[in-house]
Amino acid sequence: MRIVLTGARGQLASDLFPLLGNDVVPLGHAELDITRPDDVAAKLREIQPDFVINCAAYNLVDKAEEEPEVAYAVNATGPKNLAESCTDLGIGLAHISSDYVFGQDAQRAVPYTEDDPPGPQGAYAQSKRAGEEFVSSICPRHFVIRTCGLYGIASTRGKGNFVETMLRLGSERDQLSVVNDQRCTPSWTVDVARAIAALIETDQYGLYHATNSGSMTWFEFAAEIFRQSGTQVELSPITTAEFGAPAARPPYSVLSCQKLTDATGLELPSWQEALANYLSRR
Repeated sequence: MRIVLTGARGQLASDLFPLLGNDVVPLGHAELDITRPDDVAAKLREIQPDFVINCAAYNLVDKAEEEPEVAYAVNATGPKNLAESCTDLGIGLAHISSDYVFGQDAQRAVPYTEDDPPGPQGAYAQSKRAGEEFVSSICPRHFVIRTCGLYGIASTRGKGNFVETMLRLGSERDQLSVVNDQRCTPSWTVDVARAIAALIETDQYGLYHATNSGSMTWFEFAAEIFRQSGTQVELSPITTAEFGAPAARPPYSVLSCQKLTDATGLELPSWQEALANYLSRR
Protein backbone atom coordinates (compact mmCIF):
# COMPACT_ATOMS: atom_id res chain seq x y z
CA MET A 1 0.00 0.00 0.00
CA ARG A 2 1.42 3.37 -1.03
CA ILE A 3 0.94 5.96 1.72
CA VAL A 4 1.39 9.73 1.79
CA LEU A 5 2.32 11.01 5.25
CA THR A 6 1.76 14.74 5.77
CA GLY A 7 3.29 16.70 8.61
CA ALA A 8 6.20 14.32 8.16
CA ARG A 9 8.67 16.18 10.38
CA GLY A 10 6.42 16.14 13.44
CA GLN A 11 6.75 13.80 16.39
CA LEU A 12 3.79 11.54 15.51
CA ALA A 13 4.69 11.17 11.83
CA SER A 14 8.29 10.43 12.75
CA ASP A 15 7.14 7.40 14.75
CA LEU A 16 4.56 6.39 12.15
CA PHE A 17 7.00 6.33 9.26
CA PRO A 18 8.87 3.12 10.21
CA LEU A 19 5.60 1.25 10.79
CA LEU A 20 4.11 1.82 7.35
CA GLY A 21 6.21 -0.36 5.09
CA ASN A 22 8.51 0.50 2.22
CA ASP A 23 6.19 2.58 0.03
CA VAL A 24 5.71 5.73 2.10
CA VAL A 25 6.03 9.28 0.76
CA PRO A 26 6.71 11.68 3.66
CA LEU A 27 5.70 15.28 2.97
CA GLY A 28 6.60 18.18 5.23
CA HIS A 29 5.22 21.68 4.84
CA ALA A 30 7.97 22.53 2.35
CA GLU A 31 6.79 19.72 0.07
CA LEU A 32 3.04 20.25 0.54
CA ASP A 33 1.05 23.10 2.04
CA ILE A 34 -2.29 21.43 2.73
CA THR A 35 -4.05 24.81 2.91
CA ARG A 36 -3.59 25.19 -0.88
CA PRO A 37 -6.24 23.03 -2.61
CA ASP A 38 -4.67 23.08 -6.07
CA ASP A 39 -1.31 21.98 -4.67
CA VAL A 40 -2.97 19.17 -2.73
CA ALA A 41 -4.80 17.90 -5.79
CA ALA A 42 -1.70 18.08 -7.99
CA LYS A 43 0.54 16.33 -5.47
CA LEU A 44 -1.88 13.47 -4.88
CA ARG A 45 -2.41 13.02 -8.62
CA GLU A 46 1.36 12.88 -9.04
CA ILE A 47 1.99 10.34 -6.25
CA GLN A 48 -1.18 8.25 -6.65
CA PRO A 49 -1.24 6.86 -3.09
CA ASP A 50 -3.70 4.34 -1.73
CA PHE A 51 -3.94 6.23 1.57
CA VAL A 52 -3.11 9.61 3.06
CA ILE A 53 -2.36 10.01 6.77
CA ASN A 54 -2.66 13.65 7.78
CA CYS A 55 -0.43 14.51 10.72
CA ALA A 56 -0.09 18.16 9.72
CA ALA A 57 -1.57 20.39 12.40
CA TYR A 58 -1.51 23.76 14.10
CA ASN A 59 -1.03 22.93 17.79
CA LEU A 60 -0.36 26.30 19.43
CA VAL A 61 -3.46 26.32 21.61
CA ASP A 62 -2.97 29.74 23.18
CA LYS A 63 -1.60 31.49 20.09
CA ALA A 64 -4.67 30.30 18.17
CA GLU A 65 -6.67 32.83 20.19
CA GLU A 66 -4.59 35.57 18.53
CA GLU A 67 -4.65 34.09 15.02
CA PRO A 68 -7.76 31.91 14.73
CA GLU A 69 -7.71 32.16 10.95
CA VAL A 70 -4.29 30.48 10.82
CA ALA A 71 -5.41 27.64 13.09
CA TYR A 72 -8.56 27.18 11.00
CA ALA A 73 -6.62 27.14 7.74
CA VAL A 74 -4.34 24.31 8.88
CA ASN A 75 -6.73 22.33 11.11
CA ALA A 76 -9.96 22.68 9.11
CA THR A 77 -9.39 23.95 5.57
CA GLY A 78 -6.34 21.72 5.10
CA PRO A 79 -8.18 18.51 6.00
CA LYS A 80 -11.07 19.67 3.80
CA ASN A 81 -8.70 20.02 0.85
CA LEU A 82 -7.26 16.57 1.49
CA ALA A 83 -10.72 15.03 1.86
CA GLU A 84 -11.92 16.52 -1.44
CA SER A 85 -8.88 15.35 -3.40
CA CYS A 86 -8.89 11.92 -1.75
CA THR A 87 -12.55 11.50 -2.63
CA ASP A 88 -11.98 12.58 -6.24
CA LEU A 89 -9.08 10.14 -6.62
CA GLY A 90 -10.50 7.22 -4.63
CA ILE A 91 -7.89 7.52 -1.88
CA GLY A 92 -8.44 6.69 1.79
CA LEU A 93 -7.74 9.38 4.40
CA ALA A 94 -6.74 9.11 8.06
CA HIS A 95 -6.89 12.43 9.89
CA ILE A 96 -5.49 13.05 13.38
CA SER A 97 -7.64 15.06 15.76
CA SER A 98 -7.68 15.97 19.43
CA ASP A 99 -9.35 15.42 22.78
CA TYR A 100 -9.88 19.20 22.82
CA VAL A 101 -13.07 18.74 20.79
CA PHE A 102 -14.55 17.99 24.23
CA GLY A 103 -14.52 20.33 27.18
CA GLN A 104 -17.83 22.03 27.85
CA ASP A 105 -18.98 19.45 30.42
CA ALA A 106 -17.14 20.51 33.57
CA GLN A 107 -18.82 17.77 35.64
CA ARG A 108 -17.80 14.91 33.35
CA ALA A 109 -16.16 11.94 35.13
CA VAL A 110 -16.63 9.08 32.62
CA PRO A 111 -14.40 8.63 29.53
CA TYR A 112 -15.86 10.03 26.32
CA THR A 113 -16.84 7.59 23.60
CA GLU A 114 -17.02 8.33 19.90
CA ASP A 115 -20.81 8.67 20.25
CA ASP A 116 -20.63 11.54 22.76
CA PRO A 117 -21.41 15.00 21.36
CA PRO A 118 -18.37 17.30 21.14
CA GLY A 119 -18.19 20.67 22.84
CA PRO A 120 -15.05 22.49 21.69
CA GLN A 121 -13.93 25.64 23.49
CA GLY A 122 -11.63 28.21 21.93
CA ALA A 123 -10.19 28.75 18.48
CA TYR A 124 -7.88 25.74 18.45
CA ALA A 125 -10.53 23.28 19.62
CA GLN A 126 -13.12 24.66 17.22
CA SER A 127 -10.70 24.38 14.30
CA LYS A 128 -9.97 20.75 15.17
CA ARG A 129 -13.67 19.93 15.33
CA ALA A 130 -14.27 21.64 11.98
CA GLY A 131 -11.53 19.49 10.44
CA GLU A 132 -13.22 16.36 11.75
CA GLU A 133 -16.53 17.39 10.25
CA PHE A 134 -15.03 18.13 6.84
CA VAL A 135 -13.23 14.79 6.65
CA SER A 136 -16.16 12.70 7.86
CA SER A 137 -18.70 14.41 5.60
CA ILE A 138 -16.61 14.52 2.42
CA CYS A 139 -14.44 11.39 2.27
CA PRO A 140 -16.22 8.00 2.42
CA ARG A 141 -13.02 6.04 3.19
CA HIS A 142 -11.95 7.99 6.24
CA PHE A 143 -10.57 7.52 9.71
CA VAL A 144 -10.72 10.41 12.16
CA ILE A 145 -8.47 9.54 15.09
CA ARG A 146 -8.59 11.61 18.27
CA THR A 147 -5.63 11.49 20.61
CA CYS A 148 -4.25 13.53 23.51
CA GLY A 149 -1.14 15.34 24.71
CA LEU A 150 1.35 13.66 22.42
CA TYR A 151 4.99 13.31 23.40
CA GLY A 152 7.63 11.67 21.22
CA ILE A 153 11.35 11.48 20.61
CA ALA A 154 11.26 13.71 17.53
CA SER A 155 10.01 16.62 19.63
CA THR A 156 13.27 16.62 21.62
CA ARG A 157 14.87 18.12 18.50
CA GLY A 158 12.36 20.96 18.25
CA LYS A 159 9.91 22.78 20.45
CA GLY A 160 9.68 19.96 22.99
CA ASN A 161 6.67 18.47 24.73
CA PHE A 162 5.28 18.33 28.27
CA VAL A 163 7.69 15.60 29.38
CA GLU A 164 10.71 17.44 28.01
CA THR A 165 9.49 20.73 29.46
CA MET A 166 9.12 19.20 32.92
CA LEU A 167 12.56 17.58 32.75
CA ARG A 168 14.13 20.85 31.66
CA LEU A 169 12.37 22.89 34.34
CA GLY A 170 13.16 20.22 36.92
CA SER A 171 16.85 20.62 36.18
CA GLU A 172 16.62 24.40 36.48
CA ARG A 173 14.34 24.92 39.49
CA ASP A 174 13.76 23.49 42.94
CA GLN A 175 10.01 24.16 42.96
CA LEU A 176 7.32 23.96 40.27
CA SER A 177 3.57 24.58 40.18
CA VAL A 178 1.50 22.42 37.83
CA VAL A 179 -2.22 22.43 37.02
CA ASN A 180 -4.19 19.81 38.93
CA ASP A 181 -7.78 20.29 37.69
CA GLN A 182 -7.53 19.06 34.10
CA ARG A 183 -7.85 15.29 33.70
CA CYS A 184 -6.77 13.59 30.47
CA THR A 185 -4.38 10.94 29.09
CA PRO A 186 -1.21 12.30 27.48
CA SER A 187 0.08 9.62 25.12
CA TRP A 188 3.35 8.36 23.67
CA THR A 189 3.57 8.81 19.92
CA VAL A 190 4.89 5.28 19.36
CA ASP A 191 1.74 3.76 20.85
CA VAL A 192 -0.58 6.08 18.94
CA ALA A 193 1.35 5.35 15.74
CA ARG A 194 0.78 1.63 16.29
CA ALA A 195 -2.95 2.28 16.58
CA ILE A 196 -3.06 4.31 13.37
CA ALA A 197 -1.06 1.71 11.45
CA ALA A 198 -3.41 -1.02 12.66
CA LEU A 199 -6.55 0.92 11.78
CA ILE A 200 -5.62 1.66 8.19
CA GLU A 201 -5.18 -2.08 7.59
CA THR A 202 -8.92 -2.47 8.23
CA ASP A 203 -11.94 -1.24 6.31
CA GLN A 204 -13.80 -0.23 9.47
CA TYR A 205 -13.86 3.45 8.64
CA GLY A 206 -15.09 6.15 10.98
CA LEU A 207 -14.22 7.98 14.19
CA TYR A 208 -11.83 6.47 16.75
CA HIS A 209 -10.08 7.39 19.98
CA ALA A 210 -6.44 6.39 20.45
CA THR A 211 -4.62 7.17 23.70
CA ASN A 212 -2.71 5.29 26.33
CA SER A 213 -4.93 3.85 29.06
CA GLY A 214 -5.79 5.38 32.41
CA SER A 215 -5.95 9.07 33.24
CA MET A 216 -4.16 11.73 35.24
CA THR A 217 -3.99 15.43 35.90
CA TRP A 218 -0.99 17.36 34.62
CA PHE A 219 0.20 17.63 38.22
CA GLU A 220 0.03 13.84 38.59
CA PHE A 221 1.81 13.39 35.26
CA ALA A 222 4.59 15.75 36.32
CA ALA A 223 4.99 13.89 39.63
CA GLU A 224 5.35 10.57 37.76
CA ILE A 225 7.85 12.10 35.30
CA PHE A 226 10.04 13.22 38.18
CA ARG A 227 9.62 9.93 40.05
CA GLN A 228 10.59 7.80 37.06
CA SER A 229 13.48 10.07 36.07
CA GLY A 230 14.81 10.38 39.63
CA THR A 231 14.49 14.17 39.56
CA GLN A 232 14.10 15.90 42.92
CA VAL A 233 11.60 18.77 42.63
CA GLU A 234 9.06 20.24 45.03
CA LEU A 235 5.72 20.17 43.19
CA SER A 236 2.71 22.32 44.07
CA PRO A 237 -0.78 21.85 42.56
CA ILE A 238 -2.54 24.90 41.13
CA THR A 239 -5.84 25.48 39.34
CA THR A 240 -6.33 26.29 35.67
CA ALA A 241 -7.52 29.75 36.71
CA GLU A 242 -4.35 30.32 38.72
CA PHE A 243 -2.21 29.25 35.76
CA GLY A 244 -4.00 31.83 33.61
CA ALA A 245 -3.56 30.49 30.07
CA PRO A 246 -5.33 32.55 27.36
CA ALA A 247 -7.23 29.58 25.86
CA ALA A 248 -9.74 27.40 27.68
CA ARG A 249 -8.72 23.82 28.45
CA PRO A 250 -11.05 20.85 28.91
CA PRO A 251 -11.45 20.07 32.62
CA TYR A 252 -12.02 16.43 31.63
CA SER A 253 -11.11 14.89 28.27
CA VAL A 254 -10.35 11.24 28.97
CA LEU A 255 -11.16 9.13 25.90
CA SER A 256 -12.51 5.58 25.80
CA CYS A 257 -10.55 3.48 23.29
CA GLN A 258 -12.79 0.40 23.33
CA LYS A 259 -13.86 0.95 19.72
CA LEU A 260 -10.21 0.89 18.65
CA THR A 261 -9.67 -2.38 20.51
CA ASP A 262 -12.78 -3.91 18.95
CA ALA A 263 -11.63 -2.95 15.44
CA THR A 264 -7.96 -3.91 15.73
CA GLY A 265 -7.50 -6.10 18.81
CA LEU A 266 -5.00 -3.53 20.03
CA GLU A 267 -4.96 -2.39 23.66
CA LEU A 268 -2.55 0.47 24.27
CA PRO A 269 -0.39 0.37 27.42
CA SER A 270 -1.04 2.42 30.55
CA TRP A 271 0.22 5.98 30.63
CA GLN A 272 2.76 4.99 33.31
CA GLU A 273 4.20 2.21 31.12
CA ALA A 274 4.23 4.49 28.08
CA LEU A 275 6.14 7.14 30.01
CA ALA A 276 8.69 4.57 31.17
CA ASN A 277 9.19 3.40 27.58
CA TYR A 278 9.66 6.97 26.38
CA LEU A 279 12.17 7.84 29.10
CA SER A 280 14.18 4.69 28.34
CA ARG A 281 14.52 5.68 24.67
CA ARG A 282 15.10 9.44 24.79
